[in-house]
Order: sequence, then structure tokens, then C-alpha cells
Amino acid sequence: MIRRDKENYYLDIAGTVCERSTCLRKTYGAVIVKNDTIISTGYNGAPRGRQNCSDLGWCLREKHHIPSGERYELCRSVHAEANAIIVAPREEMIGATLYMVCRDPKDGSLVSGTNSCSMCKRLIINAGISTVVIRDTQTEYRVIDVYKEWVENDSSLELHSGY
Repeated sequence: MIRRDKENYYLDIAGTVCERSTCLRKTYGAVIVKNDTIISTGYNGAPRGRQNCSDLGWCLREKHHIPSGERYELCRSVHAEANAIIVAPREEMIGATLYMVCRDPKDGSLVSGTNSCSMCKRLIINAGISTVVIRDTQTEYRVIDVYKEWVENDSSLELHSGY
């Protein structure tokens, strides 16, 4: 018997959480883990009480042909990472790992090369999460050291260097 490694085990759970997503563009699932204990989970979908895009049958960003990564303020969804962070106590997130999976809702295939948006990166940093693991294939994933890659290498400064 070949035992599944821990990273892929938690990524498999994030993939299951992803199945609750209500986004028509991309479905995301996130799991926050610390000391081999699941702290919280989250998927992308409209705030509680509001209609989801899957219920409405349309996506405003899709309707207006807005490219991926742009105009998030028009999106109905709360991102998976944000939803996982919202329900977790901060003291349990300090030093934790966030596992994330993205799938195409049309065919369920994994979407490789995804990353957290700039807003979710800020939430992850402030939550005290130290590592993010993102699935690219059924067995391959990327490990992001939050401090080194998102704090020390602050790409948001590049956006404002012209001021």
C-alpha cells in the first residue's frame, strides 16, 4: 500500500471543499492546517444570504468580458482564502499552512499556475499564515513561503513606483 503524502492529503481535502464553490469562472477550495489539525475551510461564493452566480446563472465579470485578475470589486464572491480566514481564530492561524486547489467549473479539470490575488495575499499575511501550498496537478504542487515571497518580495511596490 502506498500512503498519500501529507501535502497531497490536505490538497485532496481542499479539492473536495472546492466542490462547494458557486463561481462560474473558477472554483477554489482552501484548507488551513496547523500541527496536522484542520483549522478551517473555505470556498469561493457569494456572502451569506446573497444569491450566488450559480443560482443566478450568470457572472457579471464574464458578462462584461473582464479578464481574469481584474476588477474583483465587481465579483459577487468572497474568495476561498478569505472565507477560510474569516472563520478561523487568528491565534490558530499563526504559523499555519493554507492549502489551495483551483478547478475549471465547466469540466472539473485542475487549473495549474494559480495564485492568491493581491487582496487575499494581504489577508494571508495579516492572518499569520506562514506557508501556502497550491496544487498544479494531481500530485504536483508549489510551496510558497509567505514571508520570503510575499512580504520581503513585495511586488505591490512595483505597481506604485511611478508615484
